[in-house]
Amino acid sequence: MNELKAFLAQPLGPFTWGSLLTALGIIVAAFVLRALVVQWIARRLKSLADRTETEADDVAVHALVTPLSQILPLVGIYLAARALATGEEEWLGVANKVVLVGATLLVTWTLFKFIDAWAILASERSRHEDSVLDNTLIPTLRKALKAFVAVVVFVVVVQNLGYSVSGLLGALGVGGLAMALAAKDTLANLFGGVTILIDRPFKVGDWITLDSADGVVEEIGLRSARIRTFAKTLVSIPNSVLANATVENHSLMPKRRIKFSVGVTYDTTPGQMREAVRRIEESLRGNATIDQEFLMVKFTDFGASSLDILVYCFTVTTNWVEHLQARQDVQLNVMDILEDLGLGIAFPTQTVHLAGDGSGDGDDDQVVAASNLD
Repeated sequence: MNELKAFLAQPLGPFTWGSLLTALGIIVAAFVLRALVVQWIARRLKSLADRTETEADDVAVHALVTPLSQILPLVGIYLAARALATGEEEWLGVANKVVLVGATLLVTWTLFKFIDAWAILASERSRHEDSVLDNTLIPTLRKALKAFVAVVVFVVVVQNLGYSVSGLLGALGVGGLAMALAAKDTLANLFGGVTILIDRPFKVGDWITLDSADGVVEEIGLRSARIRTFAKTLVSIPNSVLANATVENHSLMPKRRIKFSVGVTYDTTPGQMREAVRRIEESLRGNATIDQEFLMVKFTDFGASSLDILVYCFTVTTNWVEHLQARQDVQLNVMDILEDLGLGIAFPTQTVHLAGDGSGDGDDDQVVAASNLD
């Protein structure tokens, strides 16, 4: 035993055999512990995550296992360095700060991954229920949470490195005021984006119309919203403008309107008009693509060159292509009914009176009907 103590006390360069073997043992133990703990935790947690269909728990398991696999060797190397130190080395303080910063960054990375896991879980739930956390709000909240964590970690690291946090915050306050005055439009867009996310007049995927754009919303950011027009161009609109604009959201239509007037010629008899109105309404009642809650077919006007019939109804679908197909079928049915009744569709005409040469009593005046070609 005395021989072992004497051997461990023998110097080897600036260190002793005892300190070197202790440091080596700590490092080996740290790596062995990492292998055992990480493998056990990963296997147990992965088996639990495989029982669910969500991807969020897989991300959470990865967020736990990866930092453990890095922090245990880091702590082992740090403890080994302390075992070799006599307490007077200058690098020991530097090592303390390096380990602190490294551990803080690993914790930060873990928090970021947990935020990602929460975002995935919230997105999956919002697809199955009417939640305020939709695919527009969730990415924004995820970015905001990560920014908040990053700021807090930065302040903690700066404080632990020995710098004055109060002085730094004071400087940031003065600088932030100057930046706010210089970037008032950016702040207006930021608050406009928050207003849109809270009020939710539209969401990603909606078809909207406003004065400067007409298309489908692709993204709602904190500065601007991007709208893909039907010409496939991309329009970016500042949130401050969008929040104060009059926006028409077509995607919120419960059904889609069909409204048109068809004019028949003035030689149509009252009986023919009644039959035309009845048969057109009857055809709409038997059309599965037409919403039966409200529809209307009425003889409305004695027009300048036609007797006008108003057709007013709604399609069950709000899809644009399907709506156009249903509208086409309705109008073709109207044409078939009018043709079957022997009614002509009127077009604008004008009557021209040609005065006589004055030799007669006026009975010689000729009346000519000429078509007015528009």
